[in-house]
Amino acid sequence: MSVVFEQELPNEEATLALAKRFAESIKEPVVVYLEGELGAGKTAFCRGVIQAMGHEGAVKSPTYTLVEPYQLSGWRIHHFDLYRLADPEELEYMGIRDYFAEDTLNFIEWPEKGAGWLPDADIEIALSYYEQGRKIIINALTNTGTTIVQSL
Repeated sequence: MSVVFEQELPNEEATLALAKRFAESIKEPVVVYLEGELGAGKTAFCRGVIQAMGHEGAVKSPTYTLVEPYQLSGWRIHHFDLYRLADPEELEYMGIRDYFAEDTLNFIEWPEKGAGWLPDADIEIALSYYEQGRKIIINALTNTGTTIVQSL
């Protein structure tokens, strides 16, 4: 069922434009895993989606807090950064199950650090350095993910 979208992103503006299109295609709860090296654009993509969905303030990286929540019209968005997670079991102590509900969008950077404790992804996004910019590969893993990726 895998549907894949690939695009070169020459600059941050291109990343934010794609993030806006991604946000516009979200109609139901989704779990998104983001993979890529430090600085590859994972947080920039999340910021673009969150702001496109109506958040007017800053969107900061949750590197030290593990999760940044955003309450928007009809949605609770959680942006996770598990880079500093020492043990996946720490997710249980922070009540990880409470973050995944029918009104939530969840963006998870470094999902491999939470293996065994996270729900399966609807979409995997891989960002990498490419020439002077970045390259993004968006892979749909469920029907929900397929609907989003096909709309891009």
